Amino acid sequence: MIRTATPADVPVIHAMVRELADYEKALHEARATEEQLHTALFGEHPAAFAHIAETADGEAAGFALWFLNFSTWVGVHGIYLEDLYVRPEHRGGGHGKALLTELARICVDRGYGRLEWSVLDWNEPSIKFYESLGARPQDEWTVYRLTDGALTALGSAPDRT
Repeated sequence: MIRTATPADVPVIHAMVRELADYEKALHEARATEEQLHTALFGEHPAAFAHIAETADGEAAGFALWFLNFSTWVGVHGIYLEDLYVRPEHRGGGHGKALLTELARICVDRGYGRLEWSVLDWNEPSIKFYESLGARPQDEWTVYRLTDGALTALGSAPDRT
């Protein structure tokens, strides 16, 4: 079963974010707190949304955390899937596909133009899974990111306009 996350889900979402970071060999980079997730998901101006995949007995098997993006080329919103995670003991049970199906349904129902996400290039099981659903890599684009010191340096530079 897939359902929209509630404030009561924040602790389990936080735990699964950390499990995902550990799986991706980057636990040291997972700094978000439960309070930050609560504000992002359920604050006055939510910045993100989440869905929970549950087992038949109501256990959280996985989650999807996403936000809206916008394409100036097609003129409509899309969904950017920040995190998709299914706990190891529940993989192969259809939870990941059900989460992606729900997000695709939201896109179709709301007229959004795309559903996109990133995957680590070494994560072959996930790549095969995504491609089995019809997803294709966007090889012509390279992702860039400013963080930490570089972000602070650029953001603190004097305005020269």
